[in-house]
Order: sequence, then C-alpha cells, then structure tokens
Amino acid sequence: MLIQRETPAQIAAIHAVTAAAFQHPDHPGEPPAEATLVDQLRADAAWLPALSLVAVDAGAVVGHVVCTRARIGRARALGLGPLSVHPDHQRRGVGSALVHAVLGAADALDEPIVVLLGSRAYYTRFGFRLAGELGITPPVPQWEPHFQARTLTTFTPALHGPFAYAEPFNRM
Repeated sequence: MLIQRETPAQIAAIHAVTAAAFQHPDHPGEPPAEATLVDQLRADAAWLPALSLVAVDAGAVVGHVVCTRARIGRARALGLGPLSVHPDHQRRGVGSALVHAVLGAADALDEPIVVLLGSRAYYTRFGFRLAGELGITPPVPQWEPHFQARTLTTFTPALHGPFAYAEPFNRM
C-alpha cells in the first residue's frame, strides 16, 4: 500500500470509496453525505490539494483523508475529515497510515493544529485530545465529547476560541 497525494484521475474512485465507507445499511444506494461533502470541499476555497491523500493498493484507491482550511477565531487551523477506508480494507491499518501521513504533511506545511469530530477511542492514538482542554470550542456544543484537536510543531497556547469548519461542512 502506498500513501500519495490525490490526482485528478482518482476523484471518482475517492467518491466511490467514501460512499462505500459511509453507506448506511438502512439506505442502500443512497449516497452518504460524506461523499457529497468531499466533492463540495474540493470545489471550495478551503481545499488544500497537498492535504488530500489516498491509500493505493494494487493500483486501486482503497482509502482517502483530507484536511481543509478551518479557523479558530481569526487564526488558521485545519479540519480533518472525512477519513474513508473501503469496507474491504478496513481494520488493516489503512486509516492509521492515512492519519499519520496527513498529520506529517500538515506539520511540514507549518500548520499549527488539526481539529476533528470523531471517536475518542480511535483518534487518541494519534495524539488527539479533547479540543476543550486547549480552549477550542466546537461549532455545535453537543459535539464537545467527541470534538478533538492535535497540536503540531507551530502551535502556541494563544490559539484558542471558537472553531469553524470550511463552509461545506455547514450544509451537512
């Protein structure tokens, strides 16, 4: 398996992987919101091509992760998600490899922090902790128990306040 930047030729495969990863069993055939979100993010000014990564196995896209421009107050930040792994490749380390790679890429780009809404049991292994511990508040107060942040090298404690995802997240 290789982790690499997304290419234009992989866009349809990314959509398919995201749709498969988030397909709800009660709504077969109905495209999940996460697949549409990735497409909308790609068309938004918040899209950062260097932080849209795919996992490729035997020439096929089997996973995808993206970080997009977000804000904490008026300061720049990143929002991670969606993270998608095709069901046939889940529980094989694909998601972990993608998260490690996108965090390393974000750090290399001097980004200060990555924020997400997700499973604490899963994301703490990558150094994420509750964003509230850093003084970062979620856009929806009910998210607080699952709203997490991972500081990077250029982070300073002065970075705190309300978090805002890229605009397409507001449509979900």
